[in-house]
Amino acid sequence: MPAQPETIQERGFGPFVTFVVRKRPDGVIAHWESRAHRKHLHPDARRGSTWWAPHDRDWWIGVLFAVGSILFALGTVPAYVDAVGARPDALTFFIGSLFFTSAGFLQYREAVDAAPRRPGADRRKVFVFLPRQIDWQATAVQLVGTLEFNVSTFAAIFAAVGTAQARHHVWRPDVFGSVCFLVASVLAWFEVCHGWTAWRPRSLAWWITGVNLAGSVAFGFSAVASYVIPGTTELLSVPVTNLGTFIGAVCFLAGAVLLLFERTEELPAVTAAPPRLSGPAEPARPLQVA
Repeated sequence: MPAQPETIQERGFGPFVTFVVRKRPDGVIAHWESRAHRKHLHPDARRGSTWWAPHDRDWWIGVLFAVGSILFALGTVPAYVDAVGARPDALTFFIGSLFFTSAGFLQYREAVDAAPRRPGADRRKVFVFLPRQIDWQATAVQLVGTLEFNVSTFAAIFAAVGTAQARHHVWRPDVFGSVCFLVASVLAWFEVCHGWTAWRPRSLAWWITGVNLAGSVAFGFSAVASYVIPGTTELLSVPVTNLGTFIGAVCFLAGAVLLLFERTEELPAVTAAPPRLSGPAEPARPLQVA
């Protein structure tokens, strides 16, 4: 029987394994991380330009999230609302939500395509069920959240005149969408930290998931503040609604821009020494990333 790699360490959150260290039969130590595997991040990767790579899916994910975030931030600016009016402003949010959904779908497909595939499985399936993968759960929940925002922002176009029933129809999916974003951001944070928390300021993935989590929290405050006071057409707090949406959009924009840098960052050549049999230590050999 051929020799098999020996698992040295496994880390993760709950039932999910997000980080594995294995020693190969030739003595080389191999690291595997869930996010890096999904995004094909390794020292030998060639991803082209940071700012222009329309052939690369990760580039589109970053660009689409960035455009959607800009539109959401723009829609909260008082000068813009005064200049265009309530309905065009609501339309701005709806268009932004479509960009979010497009990016969310590409991110979901990224997790699906990176999953182990059974022999004979159809790669053309659009939707699959992979509850044992933390990245699939995160991207699937986020995709549902973007669809909820589609509903919320579309309803807001017709609720701009301010009827109580219409505003309630806006608030409900907005809350559901914000909850989905928060759950997805927490799962993505766990995937990168390999647990509840970690301190990795040199990791772009750590910063990306961190700012996205902060943005989701801000969206949550905005959703709660947009609750319609019973018997009226007034929101609980218009300033908090606008501020939470603006801060959340800025955080998502920062995360989207960092995604563009992440896909082209030069990873350091990590080294690992082979096992010592006898005598002095041998020179370290380059680490191979699985």
